[in-house]
Order: sequence, then C-alpha cells, then structure tokens
Amino acid sequence: MPDSADDWYGPDTATFGDRVAGARDAAGLSQGQLARTLGVRKDTVQAWEEDRSEPRANKLSSMAGVLNVSIMWLLTGQGEGMNEPPSETLLATDLKGVLADIRNLRSELAAAESRAGAIEGRLCRLAGLDDA
Repeated sequence: MPDSADDWYGPDTATFGDRVAGARDAAGLSQGQLARTLGVRKDTVQAWEEDRSEPRANKLSSMAGVLNVSIMWLLTGQGEGMNEPPSETLLATDLKGVLADIRNLRSELAAAESRAGAIEGRLCRLAGLDDA
C-alpha cells in the first residue's frame, strides 16, 4: 500500500496501463469511448491498459488531454494526474446508499403499480367494461 495519495499511481505502485485505466474510469469513459475519441480500436486501448503495448507520442498527447492528466503522469505517475482511488470503506458506504435507493424505488414502483390497477378497475367499471 502506498504511503500517500501522491504515490498511489507512482512507478513503484502502478504501471502505465494502471494509470490509463484509472484516469479513463475517473473520466467516466469506457474503453470503446476512449478508443473512438482517439481514433483507435478498442483492443488497442485494452492493450495499453494491460501493458501489452504503448501509444505513439501523438496518441499519448491526445489521451492525456482527453483524460485531463499530464503526459508525464501517464508515463511515470508524477505530475498532474489523479489522486488515489476511493477507499473500500467509502465504496462500501456508497454501495449501501445505492442499494437503499434501489429498494426505495422498488417499493415506489410496487405502490404505483397498485394505484394503476385500481385506476384501471375504476375506469372499466365507469365504462361498463369487463375488467377480465
């Protein structure tokens, strides 16, 4: 585990591919979206993130701009880049909140379905239609 947020993506902790993947995730882009933006194939971005290849200088420069990090940070982990990723504790807290939101939404949907059924039944009775 790194000593500080500054070295989380540093050369002793992360690879070039780790930094690309982390910055892409932080930018909210999929591999396909980054590939389209840079004019490369998705498998090219996958290869960069898996450290099987590295981009040419022009793609590296474009990627740094798209991901809002410096070229030096992508290459070495030093310079303008990202902070450490959120801790597992923060992530677990966020996930619990999302789960609670989903449960609330399900409850609201069930209540709305019940109300819709009651309104449909009333409409059928008013129109003299069979509700079967």
